[in-house]
Amino acid sequence: GLPIIGFILFIGAAGAPMPGTLTVIAVGAFCNQGLFAWPVVALVGWLSAVTGDSLSYAMGYYAREHILRRFSGTPAWTRGEQSFQRWGGLSVFLTRFLITAIAIPINLIAGTGDYPYRRFLVYDLTGEAIWILGFGYLGYLFGSDWEVVSDFITNFGGLMLGLVVLITGIVLAIRWFRTGASQTNHSPRSPQQ
Repeated sequence: GLPIIGFILFIGAAGAPMPGTLTVIAVGAFCNQGLFAWPVVALVGWLSAVTGDSLSYAMGYYAREHILRRFSGTPAWTRGEQSFQRWGGLSVFLTRFLITAIAIPINLIAGTGDYPYRRFLVYDLTGEAIWILGFGYLGYLFGSDWEVVSDFITNFGGLMLGLVVLITGIVLAIRWFRTGASQTNHSPRSPQQ
């Protein structure tokens, strides 16, 4: 029922590996079948996801020292912090519904980096609303074929994450080549004899 849906979305947003998108799509299909009232279940899902995101942000904020001791200095964390400093709220917004695989690390980075909670909350509320309404509507629209839609969206999310990693790799490679070339051009030459 409704409490289970809210619980799944809450703990998934807080960091537990839960099938959040599958749940939202399935609930949309169940609303189509008359098992749930869409406005109520959408509100509960939205508030549950935002509360879970806020909890993972708070973990980053209040357990900053422990998290930074554990992850700071690793290449993935360093790249994540640099990307977050560059994109900030947009990264919070997009990871709510488009690149969901990195939503939890983004929440932790926002918390450890003193990103203002109010700003985080605005982007989070907006992104989660798109996630709940968009994917819930897909489940409602496709009704009994919601599992096919879920598989497609899961694969699409993986594709989007792969594209982000690829583009980041290309940008880093270009920077590395430019830095290497500029160091070669500016290195002192030995006097000719």
